[in-house]
Amino acid sequence: MPTLLLSLDISVLYLALPALSADLGVTSTQQLWISDIYSFMIAGFLVVMGSLGDRVGRRKLLLAGGAAFAACSALAAYASSPEMLIVSRALLGIAGATLMPSTMALIRTLFPDPAQMAVALSIWFSCFMGGMTIGPLVGGVLLEHFWWGSAFLLGVPVMVLLLVLGPVLLPEHREDTAPGRLDLASAGLCVAAILPVIYGLKEIARDGVSIGAVVAMAAGLALGVAFVRRQRRLADPLLDLRLFANRRFTVSLTAFLLTGVVMAGVSFAAAQYMQLVLGLSPLEAGLWLIPSNVAMVAATLIAPRLLQRHQAADLLAGGLAVSGAGLLLLTLAGTDSLGLQVTAMTVAAAGIGVPMAVVTNLILAAAPPERAGSAASLSETAGEFGIALGIASLGSVTIAVYSGRVGELLPAGTPSSLTAAAQESLAAVTSADGAGAAVLEAARTAFTSGFNVVGGIGGAVLLLVAVVARLALREK
Repeated sequence: MPTLLLSLDISVLYLALPALSADLGVTSTQQLWISDIYSFMIAGFLVVMGSLGDRVGRRKLLLAGGAAFAACSALAAYASSPEMLIVSRALLGIAGATLMPSTMALIRTLFPDPAQMAVALSIWFSCFMGGMTIGPLVGGVLLEHFWWGSAFLLGVPVMVLLLVLGPVLLPEHREDTAPGRLDLASAGLCVAAILPVIYGLKEIARDGVSIGAVVAMAAGLALGVAFVRRQRRLADPLLDLRLFANRRFTVSLTAFLLTGVVMAGVSFAAAQYMQLVLGLSPLEAGLWLIPSNVAMVAATLIAPRLLQRHQAADLLAGGLAVSGAGLLLLTLAGTDSLGLQVTAMTVAAAGIGVPMAVVTNLILAAAPPERAGSAASLSETAGEFGIALGIASLGSVTIAVYSGRVGELLPAGTPSSLTAAAQESLAAVTSADGAGAAVLEAARTAFTSGFNVVGGIGGAVLLLVAVVARLALREK
């Protein structure tokens, strides 16, 4: 339930944003903070909350986080100002950071049998993708009949049900060898290191490279070095760096990160392609994403059965290869290739579903039970970094290719105002006054070229990761 809700809460916001912006008088800058602060806080606090769960008990942290999530959801629903909504979304992100590692760590301890754990993790992953799938549908229905706050109130009944059923169905688990007291200095360093890096990546994705973004990332990396040095000195660290000595853990975590980079970057470009090139509404674009989400859920659910018959390294490499081949199809997309785009993304999603389930299983299985929360939080943090880095890097590639092509494709005699708008972005020229069919077609063709390049890069990276992971994880 909490896993489904966390992803659903992300997807419904995009539909509610126009209505709440009009009602609360939200500025464009405040819109960005309302959208981003939730993921900022989740990313920043995941490692801390995962380690805290190892110390105080996973069920206790899950239920406490569920209660906080319900309260913050109600606070967001009845926000009376943009500032109140931003603060409530920030608190919602911190509460969300308690839920993700707690659920995965509970699975690790509830199902010591590897086959059962693989099935449970596949269901966990499918619930996360299920929330992304039904989010636009549920959000669309709610916003059709109720005010924008109803989208946030979705979290209240789900968390109330969790608080009622959790104590009955979920046994508390805390290993006898569980870590000791939480080192507050390490916790502060961890959050202070992650937040600036995530912020910098998002700023680069939105506005390109800037001094502020680079300084923020450099500061975050410096604090990250200080965090690692402190962990090496402590007898009972917040993050046990010995986890990285396990080859299966490190390779799996790296594959998880790189896959997140590729899929996030390509998905970001695909969403823009569907709306700005094909002219679909946000809701229509969300509906066309359902086939790929369903394919990924189906692939994750069959992963445990495949694991009984094949080596994890083979499944990881094979799935990544299929996904990479799907992304390579995007190099063939034109300005009216909805069918090709949906097919390519569905193949890519089906291919990635099995590796994601396998990798999650490898990461948790490689960690000792008393560090299950830390291992789960690291995998989720890698996912958050992958999303931010993918949008920043591949998003920049899309923009760079578009900017380089659009000037060549604009018809002769295009007014300077339209040329400037076209060179700024496809969105700018699409909304500009006087933009004729020829100008719009040139801009759409230029953006499609960027989409082609990103699809090619993403496919090539996944194929490379498939080969490296297969060699690194093969049985001796």
